[in-house]
Amino acid sequence: MIEFRIDRRSGVSTYVQIVQQVKQAMRLGLLEPGDRLPTAREVVEATAVNPNTVLKAYRELERDGLVEARRGVGTFVTRSLANELTTAEGPMRRELADWMSRAKSSGLDTEAVDALYAAVRDEHFQEES
Repeated sequence: MIEFRIDRRSGVSTYVQIVQQVKQAMRLGLLEPGDRLPTAREVVEATAVNPNTVLKAYRELERDGLVEARRGVGTFVTRSLANELTTAEGPMRRELADWMSRAKSSGLDTEAVDALYAAVRDEHFQEES
């Protein structure tokens, strides 16, 4: 089951963080069709956010066709965003993990890795921006 991490200093609203984390877990294959999301009460207990914030995030995911709320049962993932390249066993993830290991052993810190990644990503995906 997914565990939400809320960064109150990020400047990103809490409900957006929840939506983003669910989508990321779906892309990585950590959440698959049929999996139940934590209840609003469970999220509130774990993160101390307002229950309406959790419900707002879940409603947005439902509008996007990613989850389905079943009254009295819970909210369930209805489709996958993962593909064979992005899952934990996928080749792209393994290559990226190897690269990260080399970057770390070369002395790069997290901020340098983030800057380098963002620069290269923007070079290759600028037409999508």
